[in-house]
Amino acid sequence: MKETAEHVRGIDLDIKMLESEDFAPILDRAEKRIREALRDLSVYANTKPLDDPRDYEIEIFSFPIAVMLVAATEDSLIKSRYSLAEAKRASELLREEEKEKLLEVANNFEWGLRLVKDVSLRPYVFALRFPVFLKNATGFHDKNWKLVNHLLINGEVYLTEREVSRLLEEEVRKYIEGKLDTKVKSLPSGIMARVNHLRQLAAKKREEIRIEEMPKRVVMEAFPPCIKGVYDRVAAGRPASHMGRFALTSFLLGIGMSVEDVFKFFRSVSDFNERMTRYQVEHIAGSRGSGTKYTPPNCSTLHTHGICISPDLECKGAVNPLVCYKRKLRNVTEEKQ
Repeated sequence: MKETAEHVRGIDLDIKMLESEDFAPILDRAEKRIREALRDLSVYANTKPLDDPRDYEIEIFSFPIAVMLVAATEDSLIKSRYSLAEAKRASELLREEEKEKLLEVANNFEWGLRLVKDVSLRPYVFALRFPVFLKNATGFHDKNWKLVNHLLINGEVYLTEREVSRLLEEEVRKYIEGKLDTKVKSLPSGIMARVNHLRQLAAKKREEIRIEEMPKRVVMEAFPPCIKGVYDRVAAGRPASHMGRFALTSFLLGIGMSVEDVFKFFRSVSDFNERMTRYQVEHIAGSRGSGTKYTPPNCSTLHTHGICISPDLECKGAVNPLVCYKRKLRNVTEEKQ
């Protein structure tokens, strides 16, 4: 919120002061926020009762300090998981707030959100300009978020409180991601030790994701860049485009992963819908619908949709990601021998 940002700016704080004992609780809380995000995409509220004004200061200042630590890691996994975890926490907290507070937070982002006074339009509580709606709902893949499935009157989309809190989650995520692009030039040695510790945790998390989600018969080193890009995005809990998800799902099924393995992998995505995801994976696998098992889109299609990025040497002349995978797999196997 603007008031909180002004409060933080009003404190004359030198970066070197953070190493003093007085600031240790703030650094500890900031690091904890990031560790929780890496562990399970959550940022839990401080369990200690906030009876002392000092507790509020710790909670307030730990956020910008956490942002600084994350930016300093220059690690894409930490950045993605932290921004998403903070956004999820904000969304959960907003669901417990009165509609006036939702209105205040939304308009902090200059949404122009307004309360709906016409009782005949219930359960809708808010009206939002449709460009703002589209900006934040574009990454959602549930059909309920399509504009055609919402009430639209005079350029405004009518929404429930829960829908507004979900849209705000996406706004918060993008807001935090923007702050994480900041280049951190230098930090005191004690703080850099924390940054390096977070990098080590991220490396372990990457390995956990690889071990948990990928069967031994699947060789990630052989993934073509287009598939690896979508895979990394989903593994970090970020939503991917419809074409990206289709390409990844059909590819993983094509190299031998089971329907259940692929379904479990998509659980980390921010807009995960269990029923819809299972149906889509089973449909692509051919166990639902027409019974046709789909192959990944050809390379030319992936290029058109902006998914083909920095092709490898093995991609040259390949018409499909599966061809590239087989080539890379052969090279990886030879290198290991």
